Order: sequence, then structure tokens, then C-alpha cells
Amino acid sequence: MAMPEPTRVEPSRWEHFQLWKRVGEALRALPDYFKTTTSIEGILGPDIFTLNTVLGATIEEQVVRSLNALRPVWDPDKKYQTYAFVRQPQTFPDVVLRSKTNGQTILMGIELKGWYLLAAEGEPSLRFAVTPSACNPWDLIVVVPWALSNVLAGSPVAYAPFVELARYCAEQRNHFWKHVRTTTADSTITLATGVGPYPKKSDPITDRTHDPGGNFGRIARYGIMNAYVQEMLATPLAGIPVSAWLPFFKKFARDKDHGGTVAFDPAPETVLMKVAEHPPKGRKPPTT
Repeated sequence: MAMPEPTRVEPSRWEHFQLWKRVGEALRALPDYFKTTTSIEGILGPDIFTLNTVLGATIEEQVVRSLNALRPVWDPDKKYQTYAFVRQPQTFPDVVLRSKTNGQTILMGIELKGWYLLAAEGEPSLRFAVTPSACNPWDLIVVVPWALSNVLAGSPVAYAPFVELARYCAEQRNHFWKHVRTTTADSTITLATGVGPYPKKSDPITDRTHDPGGNFGRIARYGIMNAYVQEMLATPLAGIPVSAWLPFFKKFARDKDHGGTVAFDPAPETVLMKVAEHPPKGRKPPTT
């Protein structure tokens, strides 16, 4: 007998539900307000995949700043003037809406990750193994895609983010691991116990599996992000879809790694011709 999938339930009975809804609206408006002084020049095509490591933390920090700048969206009545979004690296969740007066009261949390659209994986590499009980019903997972304004150079540009309930994602992950994937391997999950929302850094909050491949927690592979990932892979960068850029850069990265001579095959040559025909003219975020 198949086990039913987890149910996604919005926190409509939470006293701050309207705040939660407006934070979601602010997150979806983020691409139009995302600004950074960072500028990249002179990077070689085969090295483009390294940008994810170099700029990942910077992108996430700028997202938090942009979110606070959107206060008129999520706090139009000025009920939460003593609160601000704060990034807390190395602790779950990455971002919390915390009181500025005592530094202790937390209203909601966001597990925030950047997704470099030209990263080699072709999907968000976010690993989320946090146990469901460590998430409040209103906490969120947010993945913010980004790329350089001129593909190989320029400033980071943010695109429409993926926004979902963190607890629902954790429950969906565990359901997929135990009941959906096709495997003869041990599908046992050992749930973290004795932990609640906004844990201390030392608290054991990770669900564990017998997974030598390290794939447990890669939520982009559990179906929950499928439609979103496909939409983002169709996003044009300099007039060319992300899905066309990826094999092009992967080919030359492999050639460089193997010490061979780079030669144009028909596919990458076509890409370069299209870029020449359609130089960058700015970027409009995709509709959601």
C-alpha cells in the first residue's frame, strides 16, 4: 500500500499570517530590487563554474539586504519596526526575522541559498537534511537564481526565486527517500530527536540515512522543484537559454581539465554566433 504524500498547509491560523504572505510577496519582487556593487571582469569561459563558490555567500548577504530594503512591502503598517532580517551563517535557518531590541525573539526563519544558473550541476545544489520538527510551519526555503549581467562579466543579477515551506520540503524529502525512489538499498531514515525550531548550532538537527552517495537532502531531485528548474533553464542569458549555455561551458571546462586543445564543435559555435547576433540588452525577470 502506497503511503500518502505529505500535505502542504499554509499557516493561515498563525497570528502573523499576513506578515508571512507579504514576506512571500517581497521575495518574489526581489529581482527588481536586488543591487550589488560587485563586478566581475576577465574570467575565462572554462573557469565560469568557479563563480558559485566565489560569490555564493556574497549573493546571499545581498539578498538579505534587499529583503530589508523591501520593508514597505512586508510591513506596510509598521507593526514590525523593531524586527529585521538577519543572516546567521553556519546555523539553521540561514536567515531569521529577529527582534532588534532584545536580539532573541524570532518570528520566522528562511533557509536561503543562491543558485548560480551556470553551475555545472544544472540544478540547485542545495542539500537540506534538517528534520521536519526543526522547522516552524511558517518557515521557508528560498532559492535565489543568479547570473552575471553579461554572462562572462558584469554584476550579479537575481531572477525569480523558488519559495516553499521548509517543513513541507523536509517531509517531502523523507517521503520520497522511503516510499518513491526505486532502489534496493536501505531506505531507513533516522530522525533527529529532541529538537525544535531555531535550534542552537550544537543541536543535532539532521535526519540521517545509509547513503554513501551523499544524495539524501538534495531536494532538487525529489520532484518538488521540477517545474521551477525547467523554467529557469529556459531563462535567456544574452538571448540564449541557460540550457544551451551549460553544455557549451562544460565542454570547454573538460577540454581544459584534460589539457587538450580546445576546438569548436557545431553546437558551441552556434551559441557564439547567436551571442554575436544578440548582444546583451539588459534583463527582465521571468514571470511566476
